[in-house]
Amino acid sequence: MFLKPNLEIVLNHLDKLDPDTKPKWGTLSSQGMVEHLTDVLKIASGENKQKLLIPEEKIQSMQRFLDSDKEMMQNISVPFAPAERVLRNDNLSDAIDEFVETWIAFEEHFDSAQVTELHPFYGELDFNGWQKLNSKHLTHHFKQFDLM
Repeated sequence: MFLKPNLEIVLNHLDKLDPDTKPKWGTLSSQGMVEHLTDVLKIASGENKQKLLIPEEKIQSMQRFLDSDKEMMQNISVPFAPAERVLRNDNLSDAIDEFVETWIAFEEHFDSAQVTELHPFYGELDFNGWQKLNSKHLTHHFKQFDLM
């Protein structure tokens, strides 16, 4: 049901993405979606530290969602992912290259000791927790752009 969070598998799906592909919902362009995926990986790798945006007593419930078979909602808005985004790469190919570099940095970040990084809605996540989130998040956006 959910995409396995493996770079090779992810790239096989991204290879189907065209700069002119329109989303089934939402306002992201194909390049904007890839840059958004990169932004979340930067949170995961500790490059873009965030603050917790939910009450601490809700963290357990949110983390249970990561273990569920429930998908992420369409058209959800979160403060760390603006609806109106300025693209930072010159084109989709450059955005995918940045994504790959950030994915590798994410994996290297968790290669060391027991590391956790804070997600604004899911709290502290270790590598396994981030991979569960990546699986749901990638599936969500790949369905948005009809890539799976």
